[in-house]
Amino acid sequence: MSAIHYDIDDQNILTLTIDMPGQSANTMNADFRAALTETAARLEKDLERIRGIILTSGKKTFFAGGDLNELYKVTRDQAEDFERMIADLKGQMRAIETCGKPVVAAINGTALGGGLELCLACHHRIALDDERIQLGLPEVTLGLLPGGGGTQRLPRMIGLENSLPYLTEGKKVSPSKAIKAGIIDELAEDRDALMAKARAFIDAHPECQQPWDRKGFKIPGGGPQNPAVAQRLAIAPAMLKQKTKGCYPAPEAIMSAVVEGAQVDFDNAEKIETRYFTELVIGPVAKNMTGTFWFQLNAIKAGESRPQGVDQARFKKVGILGAGMMGAGIAYSTANRGVDVVLKDVSAENAEKGKGYSEKVLAKKVSRGRMSEDDKQTVLDRITPTAEASDLAGCDLVIEAVFEDSDLKATVTKEAEAAMDASGVFASNTSTIPITQLAKASERPERFIGLHFFSPVDKMQLVEIIVGEKTSNETLAQAFDYVQQIGKIPIVVNDSRGFFTSRVFGTFVNEGVAMLGEGIHPSSVENAGLLAGMPVGPLAICDEVSLTLMQHIRDQSRKDLEAAGGTWQPHPAEAVADAMVDTHGRKGKAAGAGFYEYPESGKKYLWPGLVEHFTDADKADSVDLQTLKDRILFIQAIETVRCLEEGVLRTVEDANIGSIFGIGFAPWTGGAIQFINQYGVRAFAERARELAARFGDRFEPPKLLLEKAESGESFR
Repeated sequence: MSAIHYDIDDQNILTLTIDMPGQSANTMNADFRAALTETAARLEKDLERIRGIILTSGKKTFFAGGDLNELYKVTRDQAEDFERMIADLKGQMRAIETCGKPVVAAINGTALGGGLELCLACHHRIALDDERIQLGLPEVTLGLLPGGGGTQRLPRMIGLENSLPYLTEGKKVSPSKAIKAGIIDELAEDRDALMAKARAFIDAHPECQQPWDRKGFKIPGGGPQNPAVAQRLAIAPAMLKQKTKGCYPAPEAIMSAVVEGAQVDFDNAEKIETRYFTELVIGPVAKNMTGTFWFQLNAIKAGESRPQGVDQARFKKVGILGAGMMGAGIAYSTANRGVDVVLKDVSAENAEKGKGYSEKVLAKKVSRGRMSEDDKQTVLDRITPTAEASDLAGCDLVIEAVFEDSDLKATVTKEAEAAMDASGVFASNTSTIPITQLAKASERPERFIGLHFFSPVDKMQLVEIIVGEKTSNETLAQAFDYVQQIGKIPIVVNDSRGFFTSRVFGTFVNEGVAMLGEGIHPSSVENAGLLAGMPVGPLAICDEVSLTLMQHIRDQSRKDLEAAGGTWQPHPAEAVADAMVDTHGRKGKAAGAGFYEYPESGKKYLWPGLVEHFTDADKADSVDLQTLKDRILFIQAIETVRCLEEGVLRTVEDANIGSIFGIGFAPWTGGAIQFINQYGVRAFAERARELAARFGDRFEPPKLLLEKAESGESFR
């Protein structure tokens, strides 16, 4: 059965319906390519009697894009064959585009990547007027570029500058916004209207040709030779490099393909695109990003970490203890997904302030046209602020989000459990204190679990689920269901101090602070973090978290460790943090002064006193940037391996996704463990030993890493 149904009606209109057998979505795989080749050949034979062509889909979505299973497997030695295959695919698309008959895309669902590229190869595009439909070219988010003509057709349709956000950022839009952008031509209210409008276009345009195939065609807004465009293009690479820090080749390849392709005829432009596309497909960054952001993320979303055999849970009423920044954020994220929330604090006034956070977030959505006033009020009405524990009655989940203090957490746990549903789940949002330790205050430790959110909660997608010694599988499954119910990404880890994300995050910030303490210039420290691919430098992150909170967490950890008979090993960063707070009175951003200065007007900047008190001129002049970048990435990857070795992490997927979405580990690497794999496990271990010899035992490769290096295995 062909992936493309070929039907000529009594009006001599050919409808090509893409409906790939055995798949829930259409993808650009070998079956599709074979079907397209067959279709182009049949069309050539039937061309004289055909008046026009309608391209549509037999699926709920129009077309999902390229087959990532195929792309992921392409190796460098297969590059020539791959390039030839892509050229042939585009040749079939081009044959239909240039057949002389009107070709209309009847877009009945989401069209992304190769799906939208098929539509761009049509002469007219009509989409269902449905805000749930997405149109876009998101290949860049996986380290790729649109390889089916997208970098050439879109700029020729809407202009070079207008096309770049869709190409270099992967911007996706609804049909109503796509029509304003000029990406599609018409909207239709339903499937019948969609097909009727397609037929009407064919009737009105018996002969059709793309604008770029007509003599004298000029790119809207001007091509690269246009003086105004050329002036802006001259600074575009520098602006792009500022965003990518040189870590992401795809946006640069896209810009090159767009600009170079705009200076030649369309067919040669497609060859330029194909060569850039091939180079990205066989490159390491696309492999890293595709492996993690597609295959591993989808595995997590499919519930591979969720215990099987437990019925799906749907939560109706959630209690949140603590209306500070974290509690308020959890309340918003929960209520925004249709769940009633009881937001409790020590006073009604504090609880109301916590609800006010949701008001601010929702008001911003309304001002941007993304939500109506009625919908905003509906969400706010779901949040009940209170100072009374009795209002927690009927809650099937209670999340504690109070200050990071074991005694305080024990007090609120007992108070809440006395009021909540006896069969409900109690969760702690602690970022460092072991769940097993906190569960000692619970009457039902089997129903006690950790749900570690990240700040700001409304923007951060990850939730780290921490399983205590007595946490039941049923409780874990229900916690997993709640995280997915509110639209977050769950990773599951076993219990330990700091769990996974806080442990690894701590190594990142501590390494940056330690560099400062060694005499390295603070600008070098921050730039090394950014150039390694981290979203923010380590000193800036310390200020956001607050140096006093970091001191408190350290002191609490030391107290608990020593109470258990352990010995605290001080980190070289501790002396710098203590000097900043105790000597210089600089506690972080919230206090108005930390590693950075925070003027009332203007951008923050590094505190000049850092150079005066910490920088060694000789050290600053001799620093090696690559070593600084290695220290920042290696220390996090090494700690991640320790978490795998100790059984804190259960899977490599959770390690990679958690490191990127929770800590901001350089996305171009595909995550902390994938960074080791793509570096080469043996080479990584050797480099780690070099760093250990120079900077301390914290860089010593763990036993599990050495075993993998010796056997030549990657982490799987």
